[in-house]
Amino acid sequence: MLVPDRKIVRELLTRYASLRIAQSERHVPTAARELEDVSYTLCVMMGTSDISDAIAKADVLLLTEGRPDAADADGENGLTLVG
Repeated sequence: MLVPDRKIVRELLTRYASLRIAQSERHVPTAARELEDVSYTLCVMMGTSDISDAIAKADVLLLTEGRPDAADADGENGLTLVG
């Protein structure tokens, strides 16, 4: 399974949060469309069809960043079978 780039996921989460805040303060059609696009992209990148699930998965992905004992999403930990 492919693992999304953490930097891109972080940027999308930041953009999603900013757009949600902006929309709650004042509805702007162009921002609403961008929020839909960012939501869709997050869902695709995280392999979900629900934005809440995508955000939860993105949070888990970002929390595992920098942990040397964390396995990759495909279950590998950098070890190879070739020796």
